[in-house]
Amino acid sequence: MEQVALEAATHDVSLWALFMQAGLVVKLVMLGLIGASVWTWAIVIDKYISFGRARRQFDQFEQVFWSGQSLEELYRTLSERQNTGLGAIFVSAMREWKKSFERGARSPIGLQMRIDRAMDVTLAREAEHLTGRLSSLATIGSAGPFVGLFGTVIGIMTSFQAIAGSKSTNLAVVAPGIAEALLATAIGLVAAIPAVIAYNKFSGDAGKLSARMEGFADEFSAILSRQIDEKLQPRAAAQ
Repeated sequence: MEQVALEAATHDVSLWALFMQAGLVVKLVMLGLIGASVWTWAIVIDKYISFGRARRQFDQFEQVFWSGQSLEELYRTLSERQNTGLGAIFVSAMREWKKSFERGARSPIGLQMRIDRAMDVTLAREAEHLTGRLSSLATIGSAGPFVGLFGTVIGIMTSFQAIAGSKSTNLAVVAPGIAEALLATAIGLVAAIPAVIAYNKFSGDAGKLSARMEGFADEFSAILSRQIDEKLQPRAAAQ
């Protein structure tokens, strides 16, 4: 008993010691998972900031849009700056509106289709921007535990080889090898769990923001449709 206790005391089982004692493959797995964890938190921080900014911009734009300000004045203000979200959809529709009337548009249906298509293209681009890098979170969340398990399997195989070489199965010989192998699984879970939680949250947030953009596009399309009828019907009657 005293010999076993003495052998156990000679093994350092701190996290750093377990990492340093691990084989090359297990070390590479651990480093890869640590890098994935850092990348996960970088995405989380970036998305948290960008989604908060997007919500504030949506609120500000809707407040200005529904305040009664003329569409022409709002377009002149926004067309001079870089726009995202609702502002980008509004500017794309108004730009197509103005181009069509400058070229003497005569077909209400054709004009409406061009405006709707311009808004759809902008909406798709903005939605893609919102969901950017979320696929990385999904990949880390799904693959992280399996990568960690791969490191664990390799580590345990190495431990059993060491046991066979030492011809000893006492706890002092077995425990350090198994502990360093299981460390890979633990790091995999540490990387995967936040990635899964963040992916679910930000996917939901992106869906809500996309729904707001789609709702605004539909409302603005209806507004422009009424104005198209007011502008083109008298022209068609005169002809």
